[in-house]
Amino acid sequence: MPFIALHPEVGRVDATQRDLGAGLDWSQVYKVSPRVALTCPECSWGVHAKHSPNRVRFFCHDGGRPPECSLANESWEHHMLKLVMASANRDAGMFAELEVAGQDGSWRADVMATSPDGTQRIAWEAQLSPITVEEIKARTDRYAAEGIAVCWVSPHKRPPVWMGAVPSIRVRIPDGDDESWVVDDGLGSFGSGSWFFQEADLAQFVKWVVRGQLRPCRSVTPNRDVTRIIGTEYRWFRRTLWWTSRQSAEAQNAWEEERIRRAEATRRREEAARQREVQRLERQAAARARREAWLATPAGQLAQQRRRELQKLKDAQEVEQRAAARRLQAQRDEERARHRAELQEKRAREFALAQEREAEREAARQELERRAQTTAEAWWGRLSRSQVKELFTAVFDAAWQQDGIRVRIPEGGGVAASFAYGVPVHASHRLYGIVRPCPELVALSPQLAYHQVFARNAKEVQALEAGGLRTSRLTHFHLADHEQIALC
Repeated sequence: MPFIALHPEVGRVDATQRDLGAGLDWSQVYKVSPRVALTCPECSWGVHAKHSPNRVRFFCHDGGRPPECSLANESWEHHMLKLVMASANRDAGMFAELEVAGQDGSWRADVMATSPDGTQRIAWEAQLSPITVEEIKARTDRYAAEGIAVCWVSPHKRPPVWMGAVPSIRVRIPDGDDESWVVDDGLGSFGSGSWFFQEADLAQFVKWVVRGQLRPCRSVTPNRDVTRIIGTEYRWFRRTLWWTSRQSAEAQNAWEEERIRRAEATRRREEAARQREVQRLERQAAARARREAWLATPAGQLAQQRRRELQKLKDAQEVEQRAAARRLQAQRDEERARHRAELQEKRAREFALAQEREAEREAARQELERRAQTTAEAWWGRLSRSQVKELFTAVFDAAWQQDGIRVRIPEGGGVAASFAYGVPVHASHRLYGIVRPCPELVALSPQLAYHQVFARNAKEVQALEAGGLRTSRLTHFHLADHEQIALC
């Protein structure tokens, strides 16, 4: 879908211009009868005026066109990018033509923008097909040879290999009709010692370029690697050439001058340090030479002999000092070993004595327990089985009648040494009382004073009190004595 055609009378016509660039109205070439014999300037095939669904005017090849025509083979993005660039240059006050070729045929600009006074020309190239860095540099040089500035424009999502090698930008194609083309690569600013990517509308970018507010600026070697956040990750790019402002270019120049100045200062310091090191080594070599020459004289040899004798004496003294230090250390080690042996022997005697005392205490305790158990067995042996049953029946009945509770003997039954070999009885989960502790063993169970104690009769109560039991919670059941009872 080319935007230019050749008119049989007025010559070149441009569908992107209101008067077609030749003083004609669109209605004079669009759907007129008889049809105007328009031809393609590239392949000379017949074309006719047409509208796109978005009302974009262009020229369409007639059927059977040559397949090699480059204007017909260009993509929609290529044509629309040329249209946008031409419109932006015209809005910026430039005269813009599409498909302008050089006189020698060595170049053909997609859009050639010329200032009203004719002193400034800028070629805008929409480069969609693959091209090497060497080829695009050569084409840029051909423009420069004729005094024409150039800006290469790529609409691809990924930066092409030549991005930053020549004056170039990458643009984002708008998703909707209301959106604009945006420059998101090739436009940069310099600050804090590094370059940063900038974005701008393509129309605004074109205005800045034609007004001289932006210019190509080559980045110095330390600043060619630039980071950029894409999605959620950092990515590195290398940019040799930027479109940037005069302030950014001057800022980079000032930064580079300061970097060179610091590098030169560092080089001078390092050179001065190397010179000082060389001088120091030279002084050392001269001193060694003078010493060697002096040592070759009789006086030097005599001094050297004396020095060797003094060194030998000093070495002997050091040997004697080390031997004396070893003897002193051995004496100290012997004293410490003797002290440790005496201390261990003392601890062994103390341990043996403690063990002996512990054995005596254990024997005394066991003897005391044996006597207590013998006494308790004698105390309970004075009761017959029926008397024991009679006593516990009285305890159970008293607990139920007086306190309304049921008492029980703990699991395992029997007497408890901790309660003077009396029998503990329980109500629910608590100790209710102690039945018939041994009077002779009361002194060994002081905790009896805090519990309720039960006895058969008043005589057993008297015996318990005589044994040292002091409690107001001592109860007896007036059970009659029998011949088997003989109080201790």
